[in-house]
Amino acid sequence: MDKTLRYYDEHAAAFTADTVTTDMSSIQEAFIRQLEPGAHILDLGCGSGRDTKLFLSKGFAVTPVDGSGEMCTIAKANTGLEVRQLLFKDLDYIEAFDAVWACASLLHVPSKELPYIFALIHRALKGRGLLYCSFKYGTFEGERNGRFFTDLTEDGIEKLLPPLFTPTRIWTTNDARPGRSDERWLNVMALKV
Repeated sequence: MDKTLRYYDEHAAAFTADTVTTDMSSIQEAFIRQLEPGAHILDLGCGSGRDTKLFLSKGFAVTPVDGSGEMCTIAKANTGLEVRQLLFKDLDYIEAFDAVWACASLLHVPSKELPYIFALIHRALKGRGLLYCSFKYGTFEGERNGRFFTDLTEDGIEKLLPPLFTPTRIWTTNDARPGRSDERWLNVMALKV
């Protein structure tokens, strides 16, 4: 995981330029439709703060966190919020959020560690809190382009979520970034049990 964090610290500006204008509106809107007005969202692995900024503009309370210090600095500049530097394994919130948005972030967690991270997310959510997460589609696990990735399929995520979460929607999308439409993503919406 250290190598992945180092990658984001060293490439924060380039990563932001590559992703900050990516159109995620269809997924964001599907997520928002499940929430009460003013709900409190944890943006887990917030990167540049792109999604935090959108959720704020829609009237939601947002707590952005990221493991990379450089990404936290960029997200703070983009959102005007304090951005907590926090590793997934150190997630210490208890029943604090109505929803967790983990867009293209949990994919850096080794598959054997994902059950523990899902348990921490479960603890951070209130009641029947909502989780959104996304992974590159497939079965690859290992280093790719200087970062660690766990790719997942429908079968893979359905084995990981119970008994803590009930999936309400699992679907695939093509990468929205220019020139990458051949890459597929697994999107997951699930409710806390």
